[in-house]
Amino acid sequence: MQRRFILKLAAALGAATLVATSAAQAEDTIKVGVTGGPHAQIMDVVKTVAAKNGLTIKIIEFSDYVQPNAALASGDLDANSYQHDPYLQAQVKDRGYKLIRIADTVTYPMGIYSKKVKSLAELQPGAKIAVPNDPTNGGRALLLLQKQGLLKLRADAGLKATPLDIVDNPKKLKIVELDAAQIPRSLGDVDAAAINTNFAMEAGLKPKQDAIAIEDPKGPYVNVIAIREADRNKPWVAKLVAAYHSPEVKQFVDSKFGGSVITSW
Repeated sequence: MQRRFILKLAAALGAATLVATSAAQAEDTIKVGVTGGPHAQIMDVVKTVAAKNGLTIKIIEFSDYVQPNAALASGDLDANSYQHDPYLQAQVKDRGYKLIRIADTVTYPMGIYSKKVKSLAELQPGAKIAVPNDPTNGGRALLLLQKQGLLKLRADAGLKATPLDIVDNPKKLKIVELDAAQIPRSLGDVDAAAINTNFAMEAGLKPKQDAIAIEDPKGPYVNVIAIREADRNKPWVAKLVAAYHSPEVKQFVDSKFGGSVITSW
């Protein structure tokens, strides 16, 4: 009787341990959304580092800027890593998402590219310039064009400047607003284009080599990891940030992208 009792107790304890282990494993498995190119490549390294600390990351790749936040807000993702902070804040304000920034990641200086001219000085009157059609990246592109002396914006336009904020346009440039991910494929249809670095690199462009003008990397457009506000205290959050901010990830970014992508920690 005593032996049977011990065997039953051992079996019960074993089952309980298995259930607890399974629950712990499920708790330490997260889905992280990224866009293709450098964000996805960096997250692959983060995934390897995180696994050493008991965190399993499933990477979900997206081809646009809108869906990763929608998927995070709806619970289909646990985190995402693809956007700069002004874009996240605009999405939170405009769509009511309860999302927060938990860590800075990297900066991708925006560049201006062209297949038709080798410098901005060669742009002819009425030239077509493509810029992203979302508020934050569109404003970012216009600020870059302003810094290059091609146009002037209203003094209070801020980071969300639009073509309507242009108050001086000496060359009568035509601003063409397109989806950010589509701009590299439309480069031949315009005279020049402001392209986010992740999409430029995905299209085979080398920012330091191919851009005819490039943004100062020390600006407000640092990329971030975002999560749902309700998850801020979950154990996996600290593990994810620690993995991203690891020496292994920093070394990968520095060696892989040659200064086109810059770590922010």
